[in-house]
Amino acid sequence: MKAFFIFSPICCAYYFLSYFCRVISQSVNDKQKDLLAAALRLFVENGFHGTPTSKIAKEAGVANGTLFHYYSTKEDLIISLYIDIKKRMGEYMETKTALAKDVRERFRIQFREIILWSMDNKNEFYFIQQFHASPFAALLSPEVIKEQLSKSCNEIEEAINNKIFKKRDTDFILSLMSSHVYGISQYLTKAKLSDKEQQKIIDDGFDMLCTMLA
Repeated sequence: MKAFFIFSPICCAYYFLSYFCRVISQSVNDKQKDLLAAALRLFVENGFHGTPTSKIAKEAGVANGTLFHYYSTKEDLIISLYIDIKKRMGEYMETKTALAKDVRERFRIQFREIILWSMDNKNEFYFIQQFHASPFAALLSPEVIKEQLSKSCNEIEEAINNKIFKKRDTDFILSLMSSHVYGISQYLTKAKLSDKEQQKIIDDGFDMLCTMLA
């Protein structure tokens, strides 16, 4: 019993400290999320050069010094936002393709879902294109680039090995697929089509892509 009464206050203190640390951590994460969300809105609206960090901090409801506590430079913030969007997009795609039965079905699901994702997340998709066309893309570390491309390149190699695609340079195939996705996404965003009509366009687009690469 004595041991119980000696141990209990320690346990209470431990759990209180753990809870307090979780609250602090959550607060930090919320601030970073607010900064990234504000940066996304403003970069898409005003461009990179037309968006000072002071405006991002104000939009996020934090002090300018708080922004630089998390991101040492504006370039660091831009790159962090890009990596965050790509990470979330990748996680979304993983959940959608988890039950694919074969390589072709996986590509079909990926093709469909990335287009649907781009239409549901217009700012994020626009920012990705904006980033790729900017000098900031050259600041990505080789490790980040390798991490982002390795899975796609491995899947393309698998499609080549399964005779779905002809043997061509994987970067070339990846560029064609990306351009195809971007073009269809732009078309569907402007066209006023029903869900059924949109799905028909996406399916036709995938079949055309496979015919071109087969």
